[in-house]
Amino acid sequence: MSHYRKKDPKSKKRILIFAVPAAVLVIAAATAGAFLLRHGGAQETAAGAGEKTGNQTTEADLVWNGTAYNYNDHLSNYLFLGIDNREKAETRTGQANAGQADALYLLSWDRTTDDITVITIPRDTMTQIEVFGPDGESLGMTEDHISLSYAYGDGSHESCRLAQDAVSNLLYGLSIQGYCSINMDGLPVLTESVGGVTVTVPNDSLEAADPEFREGAQVTLNGENTETFVRYRDTKESQSALARMERQQEYIRAYGEAAKQRFAEDPGFITNLYGELEPYMVTNMGTDEFASVMQSLSAGSGSESWTVPGEGTEGKSYDEYHVDDNALYEKIIETFYEEAK
Repeated sequence: MSHYRKKDPKSKKRILIFAVPAAVLVIAAATAGAFLLRHGGAQETAAGAGEKTGNQTTEADLVWNGTAYNYNDHLSNYLFLGIDNREKAETRTGQANAGQADALYLLSWDRTTDDITVITIPRDTMTQIEVFGPDGESLGMTEDHISLSYAYGDGSHESCRLAQDAVSNLLYGLSIQGYCSINMDGLPVLTESVGGVTVTVPNDSLEAADPEFREGAQVTLNGENTETFVRYRDTKESQSALARMERQQEYIRAYGEAAKQRFAEDPGFITNLYGELEPYMVTNMGTDEFASVMQSLSAGSGSESWTVPGEGTEGKSYDEYHVDDNALYEKIIETFYEEAK
């Protein structure tokens, strides 16, 4: 039985599930560890082990293109997931029906500067994930869509941990300190929490379904049309998930601006939002940690965002996104490492 959505040639338009992770959106308003190289020719080591050449070992965590780097241990990394169901799944590991992680964002917070980096991971990214048999026994690692990593779990913390492991593996063993998943029923809560979100439509991927969403138009989203903006895609069109991802990123940006203003008016906004979202989310971040991160980030001096580099292709049955390993490795060094002194 296939556990991945197949493209449906009989349906020109179809709503697929997506939920924007709450904390990522709030964090946008305020705007470790070791890793092993998968491709040949690179010089790297686990953080802290040093780069060995003959009998000599440097103090650096890794060496890349002749330059020594150390991991920035002031960083805390959090994974945020949007799950394609309306309710928390009641299932068990191995059933592969917990829902898929249709949106994946890694947020890296520099606790010293309060700067943030938000990394978008396309849902169709092909990477190593752990799969399980129907009785919950591990069948080992296999290359598949990263969105499926969540599906093999229990629909709760185990699913989040499996997705966290898959993202960490994709990013060369990067340490991830926390996770937060939210299902699609949390979307209206997010938008209504700031009294509406005004977006600039980034592409024409939604215009055929709703002329209001023509490319370049400014539209104020509410609790009713937010779901269409961030979830809709035409599954007949190859790589429609990437066009949808651009809309999701615009929603994050616009929500962030609105949330920042809301927080300035009411510092209790974040704590209240956490409580309102709690029925729709699974997280290992407590209220205090959630609020502390958001409040610290509101004073940050800068923010960046980037998407895992790669190329979308058509597989035998499903769209796939293949990572550019060299480009990703360089972005990891740029984001998480500093030149050794």
